[in-house]
Amino acid sequence: MKNNKLYVLLVLFLIPVCAILTQCMSNKKADPRGENYAGSASCIKCHQRIYQDYFNTPHNQSSRPAAIHSIHGSFAPGTNAFSFNDSLKIVMEKRDSGLYQVAYNNGKQVAANRFDITFGNEKAETYLYWKNDQLFELPISYFGALHSWTNGPGYASGKVNFERPIVTRCFECHSSYIREQPSPGIQNRDVRFDNASIVYGIDCERCHGPSAQHVEFQTQHPNDKKAMYMASFKIMTRAQRLDACAVCHSGGKDNYLTSLFNFKMGDTLAKFKEPSFLHENVNPETIDVHGNQNGLLKASKCFLMSNMDCNTCHDTHAAAKPNLIAYSQRCTSCHTNANHNTCKMTATVGLTINSNCIDCHMPAKPSNVIKVESAGGKMVIPYMVRTHYIAIYPEESKRILAFIKGK
Repeated sequence: MKNNKLYVLLVLFLIPVCAILTQCMSNKKADPRGENYAGSASCIKCHQRIYQDYFNTPHNQSSRPAAIHSIHGSFAPGTNAFSFNDSLKIVMEKRDSGLYQVAYNNGKQVAANRFDITFGNEKAETYLYWKNDQLFELPISYFGALHSWTNGPGYASGKVNFERPIVTRCFECHSSYIREQPSPGIQNRDVRFDNASIVYGIDCERCHGPSAQHVEFQTQHPNDKKAMYMASFKIMTRAQRLDACAVCHSGGKDNYLTSLFNFKMGDTLAKFKEPSFLHENVNPETIDVHGNQNGLLKASKCFLMSNMDCNTCHDTHAAAKPNLIAYSQRCTSCHTNANHNTCKMTATVGLTINSNCIDCHMPAKPSNVIKVESAGGKMVIPYMVRTHYIAIYPEESKRILAFIKGK
């Protein structure tokens, strides 16, 4: 009898404990992409160093909630305004409810919208704001080359416009996921989003694929060092490796049959595209340097005569970019005397040739599609991007040679 009472008390004790544990487990926030995703935080336990390095990379910081620490432009009086003319300006202001872009016409406030999302990094940033379940671009951007606020690319001079809508395609290359809401009707084609579904930045699973099964297996078998249930980049074909990057680095002119959030490492990107009867642009003179690194690289002689891919030069996990010397060493690992393909200017330039192949053969070029405007429309500043068309640029070579001789 005494034992029975003990069992009853034990059961009564365990019931609420189990309920609490069950509640805790169910309170774990589900990944909005589905049950096959574990979230990047699940990678830390086994890949802490890689995770910490990657956290501050431009890929991971490609989008984030807007906050004073994630916005590089100044909110200090005297440096927090962009003037279109003597009467019209936008001021970046700190208010009780957040950070705002506030438009004034002849000193009177005519519009104010909050910084909600930051796209980009210290080189250039664009900002979005929520209006109910729609997203719009704020008209003023930050441009690192000027260390100041600028009129956003593509905006008309002398006119305030807070109504540029954001579509899913923007997030497909600046985030890991956002859920588009069903359209309310045939007549209303506004793009609406689920605010709670955003997975900011390009996270681990955006490139490596859904990892829930992998995490579960490795957690249960911590001593098994073979990565299970994950696509291995090392065994993929060159085309598959290139497609993994080309999802976002092949220009924005293609139309797709389905969202690129559905692309997984190892997929063939061409299968996602709508059929096109136009010839693919392979002329490096007309491929824009912004966004189509894939097209430019594929047109390069270095690419055509080797097995190189993006990872030959880039370590996507590393936050610190290699300097010109480190990049040049990757060039000279292939371009050697033994291979009879060293630079023709080696004898003229001397040892300096080993420290900077890049400025001669991959110079920074202005984008034809992105330009920014300084206050008052006084200057239109080109957005400079280092071309991925590896070639001989005679004018750049002359400039570099003149600089070396002038030392």
